[in-house]
Amino acid sequence: MRHVTIAAAAYPLDWLDDWAAYEAKVRAWVEQAARDGADLLVFPEYGAMELASLGGAEVAADLEAALMEVVRHRPAMEALFAGLAQAHELYILAPSGPVIEGGKRLNRASFFGPGGPIGSQDKAIMTRFEREDWDVAGGAGLTLFDTALGKIGVVICYDSEFPLLSRALAEAGAEILLVPSATDTVAGYSRVRVGAMARALENQCVTVQAPTCGPAEWCPAIDENRGAAALYGPPDRGWPETGVIAQGAMDEPGWVIGTVDLDLVALSRADGGVLPFAHWPEQAERVVRVAIAGEKPRNA
Repeated sequence: MRHVTIAAAAYPLDWLDDWAAYEAKVRAWVEQAARDGADLLVFPEYGAMELASLGGAEVAADLEAALMEVVRHRPAMEALFAGLAQAHELYILAPSGPVIEGGKRLNRASFFGPGGPIGSQDKAIMTRFEREDWDVAGGAGLTLFDTALGKIGVVICYDSEFPLLSRALAEAGAEILLVPSATDTVAGYSRVRVGAMARALENQCVTVQAPTCGPAEWCPAIDENRGAAALYGPPDRGWPETGVIAQGAMDEPGWVIGTVDLDLVALSRADGGVLPFAHWPEQAERVVRVAIAGEKPRNA
């Protein structure tokens, strides 16, 4: 059995007076999860935006200035998470946030392990806010992280609503899909939750949703945050009947922790009650032609 204990953060965005306050907050969160026995920690999408507060109220309140302030602190943030992963000998998906690369703004989540930085994943498909108001662009591709825990992919928030992204990662071998999210309405949270659960069902794998939660009125980019952290699996034999492995309360900050046996992923894909992962290719021959069946006109 390959047991992995995963901690998903429902993470509040706090006003920070200085870097020391941020470091103390992050260190406390990581140390709590480590004490609870977590092997893998998942922080949310745009969790890095709380760093905008380090520029002061005027900077944090301006969309453009806030983004650039977070970019400025990105190297220090990554060094902090790299050091914590090494010190506690665990894996961390750090909070995603903006980077500027090749003249483009990207939404990037970096992944760290006991040996240091492993890689990163850029969000692939942008929401309307990111496209129209923030000028954040989609990343160029997907990354599979092959770790001692297992094979891990990342689909950031809106990406979880597009099945082919997760399918590509699953076909490459992903057993766990991490879904960091930031949503400002219950509807938005629900879309990502439904997406995460559907991706677990069709790929017969584990998905992990880690949202931002609570208000942050000082920064219009992340002023409202709704969600609950959770771990999902396929609702099949060996897994919870509902597909919910662990789930926190709505808008309640803290870690949600669950332990999964990744051997069940291979078992489900090979001999589950149903075999959606194996039967996926059968869709192609069914959608080559769509017949139109219209109702016959009624006699006057």
